[in-house]
Amino acid sequence: MTFKALLTTKDGDVFSTRVVDLTEADLMDGDVTVDVDYSTVNYKDGMAITGRVPVIERFPLVPGIDLAGTVSASSHPDFKVGDRVVANGWGLSQSHHGGFAQKARLNGDWLVKLPDTLSTKDAMAIGTAGYTAMLSVLALEHGGITPDKGDVLVTGANGGVGSVAITLLSGLGYRVVASTGRLEEEAYLRELGAADVIDRKTLSEPGAPVATPRWAGAIDSVGSHTLVNVLAQTKYRGVVTACGLAQGRDLPATVLPFILRNITLAGIDSVNAPQAVRLQAWERLGRDLDLKKLARTTTVIGLEQVPAVAESILGGHVQGRTVVDVNL
Repeated sequence: MTFKALLTTKDGDVFSTRVVDLTEADLMDGDVTVDVDYSTVNYKDGMAITGRVPVIERFPLVPGIDLAGTVSASSHPDFKVGDRVVANGWGLSQSHHGGFAQKARLNGDWLVKLPDTLSTKDAMAIGTAGYTAMLSVLALEHGGITPDKGDVLVTGANGGVGSVAITLLSGLGYRVVASTGRLEEEAYLRELGAADVIDRKTLSEPGAPVATPRWAGAIDSVGSHTLVNVLAQTKYRGVVTACGLAQGRDLPATVLPFILRNITLAGIDSVNAPQAVRLQAWERLGRDLDLKKLARTTTVIGLEQVPAVAESILGGHVQGRTVVDVNL
């Protein structure tokens, strides 16, 4: 029996990604086989498929760092046929076939059982971007940032991490400030729960190492000068999480915000997060995320459309979350 998959190949410096037919003999090692329902397109998927960043380590490879579906075979003690599961990160789309296929064979230690409150489509509307947003919220909470401490800034607000972060934070009672380069989409951000919307230009150029404090915490997916300015405008004992590099991977900063205001900069890694942290994040997503708001951020596409969306997401032209129905 064959199944459809998106396969990325490399010939010299030329990347090519197309829909092909594979068989189970093409699957990689693992103790759990999953009938995939949905995947999703993240910023990292855009980098992988286009080859702009060397995410993929072996070719040919099925890209897609996320998947959700139902277990069809298992020799892993924690999973049985019929379990609904989600996978984020690990080696998917790097050294192991990922989620842009109708079937996947994986190491069971990479999987998380879905909470009953989430469907497989919900899980991929969340995806690595939303799961990363939840890890960021957990980091803010761990640092003592509660709603009464003041505003929380979300940069890259129209993207996947930003959209879910705004939804989560507002639902938990935080007053959210959204930073975006697409001010024409302000209404969308306010629907998600943003109380204030600012132009990203106010943060994207070099600024003072310490500036007037504006927010108690922040979730940043942009990096570079934006992250530096976010730190400079964070209140005393504030917490800023860093999970992306849309503007750049550099950090042209000084130590002044850290030693004058006792700021914490918390790195967020979604790829190799310990299983206990993943379980906590998905449990909280199943409990705290407004699924009606999530649905408003979501667009559904088929496998054939993934390469075009990968280009668009790198150009900053994708709003919210893009779910891939691998069976379309």
